[in-house]
Amino acid sequence: MDVFHEKREIRSFLNQERSKDKTVGLVPTMGALHQGHLSLVSKSVSENDVTVVSVFVNPTQFDNPDDLEKYPRKLQADLDLLKAVSEDIAVFSPAVSEMYGEKITSEQYDFDGLDKVMEGEFRSGHFEGVGTIVEALLNTVTPDRAYFGEKDFQQLQIIKKLVAKRKIPVEIVGCPIERETHGLAMSSRNERLSAETRLNAGFIYQTLKAAKEKFGTESAKYIADWVRSQFNNQNELKLEYFEIADEETLTPVLTKQEDMKYRGFIAVYANEVRLIDNLRLN
Repeated sequence: MDVFHEKREIRSFLNQERSKDKTVGLVPTMGALHQGHLSLVSKSVSENDVTVVSVFVNPTQFDNPDDLEKYPRKLQADLDLLKAVSEDIAVFSPAVSEMYGEKITSEQYDFDGLDKVMEGEFRSGHFEGVGTIVEALLNTVTPDRAYFGEKDFQQLQIIKKLVAKRKIPVEIVGCPIERETHGLAMSSRNERLSAETRLNAGFIYQTLKAAKEKFGTESAKYIADWVRSQFNNQNELKLEYFEIADEETLTPVLTKQEDMKYRGFIAVYANEVRLIDNLRLN
């Protein structure tokens, strides 16, 4: 397994591979890998000749400095997990200065409003930071395909918008959410939960599934009110938002239409750890 820390190194390596007509897949991560990440890596390995996994904790997508400081960093453990998938994976793990230079700032983007709702409403500047690093990674690796998990579904739609607007020649591949046995969406943040809280947080997914069952007969407003009521008696879980939105535009739904695809989006604090999830409702 090759590990690269500089852009020129990974570009030189990939130029050699492309000279042999090999296809390249990219899996961007912030490390602290889990089975959700590994499922993306496995898909890339199965669909491309070369897979690059980036491991980079991106400072510009954290609106909370404390959250950035506490984010788990364990590169060697990540490398061990990746080796179990394939020895042929190339890892790109740059320093912050390698990606940003001397000035750590985000680019400005027009995502046609996709960034103004849900996560964008509660995390100021988050998607500018995401867009900045994803665009930089795509331009550095120039992959044929890039893989992103649907747990961050809003992010996935924004990245598709970014690629279309910037005319970046890459296929963005969305992959299903991987879940723990009790339903909690896999996330690097889960490591910060106690065993008891981690188990109790399965309530988030159970509530989403119940909302899906109600979606066929109840109004969007009724379901949203019902979901909020379910968290009133949860001691460890504090609901930040629940929204039913159109999958493509992420526009919150007022009246359901038969020809539209809808998802329920949720953000919950489990003690001080912020968790997100989503589920298609129809």
